Amino acid sequence: MTSAEQVNRLLALVPYLQSHPDAELGDTAAVFGIAPAQLLDDLNVLWYCGLPGGMPGDLIEIDMDTVAESGRIRLTNAEYLSRPMRFTPDEAMSLVVALRAVRELAGGHLAEGIDSALAKLERASGAAAVPGPQVRVVSGSEEIREQLADAIDAAEAVDLDYTGAGLAPSTPRVAPVRLITRDGFGYLQAWSRDRAAWRTYRLDRIDAVRRTGEPAGDHGEPPEFGPGWLEQRPDAAEVTLRLKPSAAWITEYHPIRAVRQVRGGLEVDLLVADPAWLRSLLLRLGRDVVSVDPPEAAAGAAESAAEALAAYPAG
Repeated sequence: MTSAEQVNRLLALVPYLQSHPDAELGDTAAVFGIAPAQLLDDLNVLWYCGLPGGMPGDLIEIDMDTVAESGRIRLTNAEYLSRPMRFTPDEAMSLVVALRAVRELAGGHLAEGIDSALAKLERASGAAAVPGPQVRVVSGSEEIREQLADAIDAAEAVDLDYTGAGLAPSTPRVAPVRLITRDGFGYLQAWSRDRAAWRTYRLDRIDAVRRTGEPAGDHGEPPEFGPGWLEQRPDAAEVTLRLKPSAAWITEYHPIRAVRQVRGGLEVDLLVADPAWLRSLLLRLGRDVVSVDPPEAAAGAAESAAEALAAYPAG
């Protein structure tokens, strides 16, 4: 199961439980085609969801004791989900930037849908009336992206005119599978017929695409594309924070490697390349931080907090 699949299921699970009070655990799991154990995991995620702020009155409430004792699910405090969504200016601008980045690789009906959503979001947020951030993805020509998108939709193999970095031009025959972005560049993930293996091609280095009429074939799922710039930095270190539930918001605003639900809160793993950034984050979280591993990663924040307290007169 992927996180995207779980999010889609949770979005459907809340209205289902609202319309089926005291739903039975096994029956509900069967409706969603999952095991009861997976549904329990979903419920444990849900009660950390809610309005910004993350305080008890902001979060969805689930009586987990009743679930454990009788197998009945009682969900409350989710009525606000029926209200029209209102974005803050920062949230709206984040969506605008993300849509502009996706638009760089989109084609066909997908591009039309993105353009429509982008226009509505800009009008609603006022972003269209003021100069906003410009998104630039190095992704080759729009014509080549359209040809690749069409070939992916048709599950058809193509021939590429490709010039790799420091390599002689080549004409690989590939089965295109996915267009993706990473660190400001557009890429094609494809199965190479010549190499009988998965390969990744930078879009700006593809000079031409020729449809072959041959079926692409089924080669399974491509591998993970690989680490981004942060994972590749040799000075980036992994830090684990144990947090109270009210700090769950950081999983939506910072790049997190893993999240685990633990008794009394959650644990998050994140990569840190700048100690000053971690110090600022820890000071912002304050009492919501239960522990930091390794402990020395919190030394800078502790020193800054001590200096700030020392500036106040004793008494």
